[in-house]
Amino acid sequence: MLLGTVLVLLLAGAAPASAHAALRGTDPDDGSVVKQAPRHVTLTFTESVGLLDDSFRVFGPDQRRVHTDEATHADGRSDTARVGLPGKLAQGTYTVAWRVVSADSHPVSGAFTFSVGKPSATTGQIDTGPTEDPLTGGLHDAARYLAYLAAALLVGLAAFALLCRPADTSPLRKPLVAAWWTLLGSTVVLLLLRAPYETGTGPAAAFDADALGRTLTGRPGEALLARLIVLLLAAVFLIRLSRRRGPEQRPAVLAIGTALAAALALTWAAAEHASAGIQVPLAMTSSVLHLLATGVWLGGLVALLLTLRRSAGDDLWEVVPRFSRIAFASVTVLAVTGVYQSWRGLGSLSALTGTSYGRLLLAKLAGVCVLLLVAGYSRRWTALIAAPAVPARAAVPAPVPQPVGAPAEGHEAAEGLETGEAGPTSGEPEPPGGPVKPGASGDPGIRRRLRRSVLAEVAVAAVVLMITTVLTGTLPSRAQAEAARQAPVGALPPTTEITVPFDTGTGSVTGSGKVQISLDPARVGENGIQAIVYGSDTGIVVVPEVRITFTLPSRDVGPIDAELTDRGGYWSTNAVNLPLAGNWTMKTTVRVSDVDQVSVERRVRVRP
Repeated sequence: MLLGTVLVLLLAGAAPASAHAALRGTDPDDGSVVKQAPRHVTLTFTESVGLLDDSFRVFGPDQRRVHTDEATHADGRSDTARVGLPGKLAQGTYTVAWRVVSADSHPVSGAFTFSVGKPSATTGQIDTGPTEDPLTGGLHDAARYLAYLAAALLVGLAAFALLCRPADTSPLRKPLVAAWWTLLGSTVVLLLLRAPYETGTGPAAAFDADALGRTLTGRPGEALLARLIVLLLAAVFLIRLSRRRGPEQRPAVLAIGTALAAALALTWAAAEHASAGIQVPLAMTSSVLHLLATGVWLGGLVALLLTLRRSAGDDLWEVVPRFSRIAFASVTVLAVTGVYQSWRGLGSLSALTGTSYGRLLLAKLAGVCVLLLVAGYSRRWTALIAAPAVPARAAVPAPVPQPVGAPAEGHEAAEGLETGEAGPTSGEPEPPGGPVKPGASGDPGIRRRLRRSVLAEVAVAAVVLMITTVLTGTLPSRAQAEAARQAPVGALPPTTEITVPFDTGTGSVTGSGKVQISLDPARVGENGIQAIVYGSDTGIVVVPEVRITFTLPSRDVGPIDAELTDRGGYWSTNAVNLPLAGNWTMKTTVRVSDVDQVSVERRVRVRP
């Protein structure tokens, strides 16, 4: 019931998408020149995104901010962001700075430009506002790491006490309480910092009541609230667990503890990479298992280290092998779920070295390999502690004559079973000092070496956990590749922006350069063309003539002359009629003087 309640609370309204939103396209296109001022600016992403109060900041040619409407989703689609523009925009270049929140809770931002009529002759550096406040980002990352670490300790220490059953659990109590308070505090900090983290502002914005209210109604805020609820339930559970319980209650205690640990892990899985992308239910399950296995292993290592240092250790010959078996099962779960999550995030083997996500994943893999090597070393000392030490067999004393009337030896043994007293069995005398136990568990040298190797495991695991924290905040390679290969929805076809380089071989400033051509909308019927000529120094230049013609060789149509008109810095027309769909040949001729000109051909696709 607890897991189901948390799942419903956190996943209401979730939709499959690519984890960590990436921009697929903009309308107007980045760097485009439009003949008429657009009524809206629309961005399309690879996944659903959340909008902020200041998701769009538009700056005009005079570098002043343009008044815009409130940001909305275009046509009700959650993977888009749209803002309305004023009815009249001056001619020149506009800069659009944007910031949204991915479905996996991470904010993403960027900027692009478009021009109305023609590009501005000169553009200065425009302050588009904050991208991320360093102090807010640092505090947020530190709180995330502490939350991961505290959760691992909380789960692992409790699991060690329940599954390994050490006789003395007193060394685990203070660390368990400290882990609970650390997780509680880091969760509250994350909840307060959520609003400034999303908007990229300073930590002082954390105390804005309106911003905090918006945080509490968003999915990341709901996940953090659910975590606080689970922590309160876990406190009640731990208090009851501290009281002595009989063996008959152990299954119920294990079931409740497992449910609480899974619910705690779910508060991470429901608000990070697993909550968006392909195979969301399987990814959520894998993420929960991965987090639980991490906690049982890492937290269990700390519990074992504390037990080795502070307890008498009379039962280590039983406790250590139990943890060794549990650790092996945890590593198996980590391997299976880790391979699946890596495949889901990477998308291809080439992304291992070609993307930041892949390189971080390689660093984590290297850390895990070192961790496994140290763990293998620890198992050697674990085997020694568990190995039985057989004492020398004591000499069997000769039978002692019994006085007359004394009970027979068989009768004495039976009487001992009835009263519950132990006695010698079938001629095998009890070894001196009690039953046979492994002798190495009391060897200070063996315990010291095991303690050192476990300490090394804990140190390496802490580094791996830090890399994992950074990895969860990095754009997955699969989403990055998806953004690169998908065409923008609702934007102009990719062939409408064509750059044509030319070189007349004259060696003058205008003898070489490029022509940036915009074909709008690249469909059958009337089209508009704008052509801007740039010189070798990338500045706009004036040339005597630019001529563009279209030919459709497959249907023997053309050439159709666009009949461009010099508009004073650029060439354009609004009346090019392309009657058929297909791959047309666009021939661009640039004349830089009375005798020097060059023609370049490009293929463009005209859609129905």
